[in-house]
Amino acid sequence: MPKDHGIGASSKRREDVRFLSGRGRYTDDMNLARQAYAVFLRAQVAHAKINKIDTTDAAAMPGVIRVFTAQDFSGVGGLPCGWQVTDRHGNAMLEPKHPILAEGKIRYVGEALAMIVAETEAQARDAAEAIVMDVEDLPAVVDMKAAAAGGTLVHDDIGSNLCYDWGFVEDNKAAVDEAFARADHVTTLELVNNRLAPNPMEPRVAIGDYDFSTDQHTLYTTSQNPHVIRLLMGAFVLGIPEHKLRVVAPDVGGGFGSKIFHYAEEAAVTFAAKELRRPVKWTSTRSEAFITDAHGRDHVTKIELALDKDGHFQAIRTETFANMGAYLSTFAPSVPTWLHGTLMAGNYKTPLIYVNVKAVFTNTVPVDAYRGAGRPEATFQLERVIDKAAREMGMDPVELRRKNFVQPDEFPYQTPVAVVYDTGNYQATMDKLLDIADVAGFEARRAESAEAGKLRGLGLNCYIEACGIAPSNLVGQLGARAGLYESATVRVNATGGIVVMTGSHSHGQGHETTFAQVIADMIGIAENQVEIVHGDTANTPMGMGTYGSRSLAVGGSAMVRAANKVINKAKKIAAHLLEASEADIELKDGAFSVAGTDKSVDWGSVCLAAYVPHNYPLEDLEPGLEETAFYDPSNFTYPAGAYACEVEVDPETGKVTICAFAAADDFGNVVNPMIVEGQVHGGLAQGIGQALLEGVSYDENGQLLSGSYMDYAMPRADDVPSYVVDHSCQTPCTHNPLGVKGCGEAGAIGSPPAVVNAVIDALHRGGITHVTHIDMPLTPGRVWSAIQG
Repeated sequence: MPKDHGIGASSKRREDVRFLSGRGRYTDDMNLARQAYAVFLRAQVAHAKINKIDTTDAAAMPGVIRVFTAQDFSGVGGLPCGWQVTDRHGNAMLEPKHPILAEGKIRYVGEALAMIVAETEAQARDAAEAIVMDVEDLPAVVDMKAAAAGGTLVHDDIGSNLCYDWGFVEDNKAAVDEAFARADHVTTLELVNNRLAPNPMEPRVAIGDYDFSTDQHTLYTTSQNPHVIRLLMGAFVLGIPEHKLRVVAPDVGGGFGSKIFHYAEEAAVTFAAKELRRPVKWTSTRSEAFITDAHGRDHVTKIELALDKDGHFQAIRTETFANMGAYLSTFAPSVPTWLHGTLMAGNYKTPLIYVNVKAVFTNTVPVDAYRGAGRPEATFQLERVIDKAAREMGMDPVELRRKNFVQPDEFPYQTPVAVVYDTGNYQATMDKLLDIADVAGFEARRAESAEAGKLRGLGLNCYIEACGIAPSNLVGQLGARAGLYESATVRVNATGGIVVMTGSHSHGQGHETTFAQVIADMIGIAENQVEIVHGDTANTPMGMGTYGSRSLAVGGSAMVRAANKVINKAKKIAAHLLEASEADIELKDGAFSVAGTDKSVDWGSVCLAAYVPHNYPLEDLEPGLEETAFYDPSNFTYPAGAYACEVEVDPETGKVTICAFAAADDFGNVVNPMIVEGQVHGGLAQGIGQALLEGVSYDENGQLLSGSYMDYAMPRADDVPSYVVDHSCQTPCTHNPLGVKGCGEAGAIGSPPAVVNAVIDALHRGGITHVTHIDMPLTPGRVWSAIQG
């Protein structure tokens, strides 16, 4: 029987009541007394020398309070990068300054040049048009390989467009080269992981406020990690002590990684609020979002797979060019390196791996983490080259994968790319996939498609991802400039209700529901007795926020630790009330009892005793029932799975239709199956969008060609099928108290190679064997062109 409450129950999302009734409170819903409005003048060319910005006419326009330019920010720092990568020669990456407003040069279309603050947004927009720019156009560099080769420099002061040249594992390189030299078969594939715009439903918003009587700054912002924004902006940009800076992220309408980072607009409005002694609000337009929100992916890769004659993997070698854009975003350097290179083993026992990544500056929007962040890039390369190898060697793609799987009895498994997989069963997830995808019935469905003049194909692949990035001491050695722990405070009220304050942040994941399920299950009380508080640095403990599928594995584990501290103290109180030994006290279904007897006291009575300590062991315990805990994981968690996609290709037009999609995932223990299923559905839609529709495109002058929904296609309801999703193959994580692994990014990681594999399979089954790869997105035009040769 399915559970109806607690861990394992598909409890309805409690936060949806306010969202579906229009009572959500997003940053743009907030308006403060005496609030002014900010608009940014943005660069319309990708690369230029700034000779002069004349704001005279703009400053004199009706309603204008002040116009800020780079000179006004001369006393503050640039936006910091949160991860430093050391290259394969032992040198630190090149790290140019990232100013709040452009200094001296324009480096991409959309870069902020000036900030106009006015009584109304309309007045600020009118004034922006009155600013006179004197700029000298410079050649733009957009192509990564051209940028790396030299010529036009994005940053003159660092002398190169190559941010770093990273090799991993450098000590393996000679052995990898030797393995390729003696391999029976080598498969080579060159591919592009297309640049994506994140497009969360809610655009970014920032409101700066300042109370001169207390010297207190407040920033309201659309952020996935308010504590990190407070740390970066306070300490490194504006020089505000953390106790004088409050950051509030209320309801946030999606992020997909794009709201992890500290953006210039947040610092600008916070700075302006103090200068003007008035709140200052900025709301992004959708057009601004396309040219200011950090983009994702954008890798060009050559991958080689060496095999013996029986199909056993011998070595993998990759060379990737990774686009950083014009500046280093907060965690950009880590995405193509430690979040990508460490996953190149996939689900397989490849003994030797070498990954080379060249990170390049270009005159484009900065690039950073997007749902999956490095893991989709690694999976796409690996699963595409395996499929190509199977076709070249005349092997079944499923059997080739099975032959190379890490086996269940080989865990924990040390990969050649540093990480240790603690648990998994890849054979089981593949078996489950073949069942739920009805692979046995594929040929009959293919025959039906053929009768209709369509080519039907089946694409299968596996994936593994690393979630809950940690431990802090390890990632510190790898270049992280922040800890990667999480925190929670569990406060029990006198009547037994509980408030949990977490450093994690919810922007669609359902924390208010799932976190409450965990605490309620531990104590045995109703879920509605637990309230979850997040998003405000003034009333939550310092935490790292939400990204990388870490919320439950890391944030939930901190919560469990804090709750266990509360329970242990409550047992001492119960033992006193029951006149029993603490060792004999048991907690079950919201009551403490003495083992082997019928003596008990309910949860509420113990809580009341903690706050009204008339009958209380004061000599041993202080009153109250509140505890805080921090959790720093000892390892990543490793969700894994197998996906299958069936497509029809119209050979006359190149149009691809997804007929069916099945996903078998191992997420470890599952707290709320319904929410997990929803997370997978969303990830699959985004992955399908990348595979078939989405792609940021620039021309040779650095002008964005896909800057609106007329030009940037995203999946609609009729572009995706009804998914078949399963997460019954559970191998619990061995090193966190909940045994959970994370689920938020899996769908976006595993789906793109499944779609592309299916399209190539359809073409080959239809006799179009000259097509071995098509770069994403597989638009009708691209597919038709490939068919035509």
